[in-house]
Amino acid sequence: MNIRVVVALALVIGFSQAQAACGKVTIADMNWSSATLMANVDRFILEHGYGCNAEIVPGDTMPTGTSMIEKGEPDIAPEMWSNSMKDALDRGVAEKRLRYAGKSLSDGGEEGFWVPEYLVDKYPEIATIEGVIKHADLFENPEDDERHAFYGCPAGWNCQISANHLFKALKLADYGFDQIDPGSGAGLAGSIAKAYERKEGWFGYYWAPTSVLGKYKMVKVDLGSGVDKEEFINCTSKDTCENPKVTMYPPSLVQTVTTESFASQAPDAYAYLAKRSYTNALMNELLAWMEDNQADGETAMYQFLTNYQDVWKPWVSADVAKKVSDAL
Repeated sequence: MNIRVVVALALVIGFSQAQAACGKVTIADMNWSSATLMANVDRFILEHGYGCNAEIVPGDTMPTGTSMIEKGEPDIAPEMWSNSMKDALDRGVAEKRLRYAGKSLSDGGEEGFWVPEYLVDKYPEIATIEGVIKHADLFENPEDDERHAFYGCPAGWNCQISANHLFKALKLADYGFDQIDPGSGAGLAGSIAKAYERKEGWFGYYWAPTSVLGKYKMVKVDLGSGVDKEEFINCTSKDTCENPKVTMYPPSLVQTVTTESFASQAPDAYAYLAKRSYTNALMNELLAWMEDNQADGETAMYQFLTNYQDVWKPWVSADVAKKVSDAL
């Protein structure tokens, strides 16, 4: 037999064996841009670098975490904001159902209540919750001009729990504020963009890293409480909390979570996930590119892998990096 044919067959067999060892891998694609980008990057690297039969499936924080614990699927949640269901995830790890791989965002996520910078420039006290309440008339409720608007976290998102509790703890309803459900992440972002275009008041929940906070200069409102991490973990972030107290959001631990079965079956692939991490500055840059180019997660993945090789190549071995580069 021709030596080239033998080599080719050996490569095919070797890849097939590696694929069989890694097996089918399901990756949760959460419904926000950074998680979509991470999911697509992981899919490409796991498929072409580690021989996994990788597939992206729809996901969201609470449903994905619960399904991973109870059903063992999907195999990977690339961007899990762990504070939002910490007790359940810790229990899943203790019971050998899950593993924490590493930090998705190396410097953590940021959450808070925000107002536009142009309002703070005009009324510096609006950078505090007392100032927001004092100037409540600037935050008009689009459905009732006698009330004021606080834009909350979209229904079904886990951050809705903490935003609701803090709205209650701050007694904002007593000052004439109503919570506005934006309906979706796009709706929430759109409400900020609309306010900016018209230089109107806006007050509500948002998080980073995001292209929105990169594009629109916002100021995080000081709630006057400092960070009470214990209060946040034990009450603010739990739907069973009956008497929430005021606290700023602590920096959010954003981790990659995998099932124990995946980590055990594909240790090399798991090791990649444990090393893979993005800074907020990098992610803001990538998210801004996605928005400016109306790019989906797959398109942004090619942009990242092609133009940021100095970032991702240290996450993998030299031979895996070559396989991924060749596949591009």
